[in-house]
Amino acid sequence: MTELPAVLAASALAGALLELLQTAGAMASLKESASGRYLWANDRWAAFATAHARAGAPGWRGATDVELWGPELANAVRAADQRAVQAGMPSAGEHRLERDGHRIDLRVLRQAVPVAEGAPVLLTLWWDDTAARQAAEQHKLALAQVERQQGLLEQATSQQQRDRPTELFRREQFEEHLRREWALSTREHREFALVLLSIDGLAERVAQRGTAVAELLPRAVAQQLRTSTRAMDVISPVAPGRLAVLLSGVGLATAHTRMEQIRRHCVTQVVVHDGAAVPFTVSIGIASFPHTADTLEAVSTAAERSLQQAEQRGGNRVVLASIPLGQLKPVGREPDER
Repeated sequence: MTELPAVLAASALAGALLELLQTAGAMASLKESASGRYLWANDRWAAFATAHARAGAPGWRGATDVELWGPELANAVRAADQRAVQAGMPSAGEHRLERDGHRIDLRVLRQAVPVAEGAPVLLTLWWDDTAARQAAEQHKLALAQVERQQGLLEQATSQQQRDRPTELFRREQFEEHLRREWALSTREHREFALVLLSIDGLAERVAQRGTAVAELLPRAVAQQLRTSTRAMDVISPVAPGRLAVLLSGVGLATAHTRMEQIRRHCVTQVVVHDGAAVPFTVSIGIASFPHTADTLEAVSTAAERSLQQAEQRGGNRVVLASIPLGQLKPVGREPDER
């Protein structure tokens, strides 16, 4: 341990530290390690002992844990005290106190302090973690409920996919639809948008959470895309963690509005795996015909370049392909979205 400056008295530092601990919500007590009788406590611990000691218990000063709490908690406290004295170093632990049908969760840190004569005294810091534990348990229950609902939704989606097997297209089917859309748009002088979407940091999330995440997150994104696009739009997985969307008769502005909604939804969406939430974001690149480019290959290249720019800028964003100077052409009105 670093030596204290000569101008600073150890007693002054100890007093200041105890004041800081009390301000931070810690309860502090000092007891004889041999007898287990309490010698001193800060105001927070004294108030806690007074409020929660068993009926008929004496005042805390000079009392033992058996007298204050009863044998069940006292035995656990005494055993932990002895381990801390034997270890001769800070010892962390937890205790639970039952009172009037209510549970109180306590987090504890102990340190044996040598004295001039006799057995050391035991300095103990206590924190009431009841509210935090209850919140954590409620959060865990909520995640479990979300995971169950997620499973039910996946079952329903699987049934829907059996009923409508072309809802997510294979890549070769998607490319065929894209060629037809380009031919139709060229002939009828209308526009369409090509969207590429990738899940940010999917490989890292798989490494952290397991291989199931590699299927879980793309499936969640695909479900969101299905519910946020029209029947005429085409969606296809084109690579691990990447999907393509063909928005028929839609220009850059409308495509951006729709994909920005998708991006925001992914930020807030709760996907649960093994009882834990798996947060994720997406990067999206958008190109359109004829404003971005007037050939199918150029549109595809522009969408890919826009996606790369979104990823390179840190992800969680939508990037539109630029419109070359002189490329802007009048087109017919976009059809109604629904």
